[in-house]
Amino acid sequence: MNDVAKRFASKWNYFNCLGALDRKHVAIKKPKGGGSLYFIYKKFHSIVLMALSDAKYRFDVGAGGAGDGGTWQKCNLARAIANNRAGLPQDRNLPNDDEPIPFHIVADDAFALKSWMMKPYSHQSQDPTERLCSYRLSRARRVVENAFGLLQMRWRVFGTTMQQDVQVCKKITLCACVMRNLTLQRCPCAGTDVDHEDQHHNVVPGIWRQESLNLMERLMARRGPNYTRRAKAVRDYLAQYYSLDAGAVEWQARMVFPQGRPATDD
Repeated sequence: MNDVAKRFASKWNYFNCLGALDRKHVAIKKPKGGGSLYFIYKKFHSIVLMALSDAKYRFDVGAGGAGDGGTWQKCNLARAIANNRAGLPQDRNLPNDDEPIPFHIVADDAFALKSWMMKPYSHQSQDPTERLCSYRLSRARRVVENAFGLLQMRWRVFGTTMQQDVQVCKKITLCACVMRNLTLQRCPCAGTDVDHEDQHHNVVPGIWRQESLNLMERLMARRGPNYTRRAKAVRDYLAQYYSLDAGAVEWQARMVFPQGRPATDD
């Protein structure tokens, strides 16, 4: 786990990160006797691929029924973390700082904010400090979007409706993820395959985004359950840290405030 956090720190300038989490719909034919269990709002049947990606676009995955953030609550990893059985590292100081901060996963707004699950601020009236934190966190979270992109670019089965039994579809999906991990281990992806940044830190879309087929559907974005005070305090501390000299990178203000940082900010 510490190695994963080190790679997120070195590549994405985001600290104490254990992975980026997301989920996708994989289209399947209507299961016999499945009723509405696998039927989703976009009017097709699917299973959900829930995946946690490291900084090298490799997956730790699970495949389940249709759903959204609630699918995460059914995962063994979520239960293990919630019950303190996942073996997460001890809280650690951020670089140039003296406050221990929990190791955590980064995700989007469909997931609940926890001390071990951080997501960008979602309200429209974010102050400059919050916007900088959201930017830094989103850079790390983009890893999992690219991990899905690499998967769907390589395995065209995700561009069709799988015709097999639902349990076979789950096995196909998981096997494809394992094979993708093995491929990345032996032959790392080309820099242009995934989103990358030019010398000025502008995002250059990866080749997978140029594919004409929308191979896997995102789940409907829906705000996660209420967060705890501890989780809010951790995110607010990160917001302060990434906006101050201790945690800032010299180009972040230019990317977040291209017209200049608001004069009202202290």
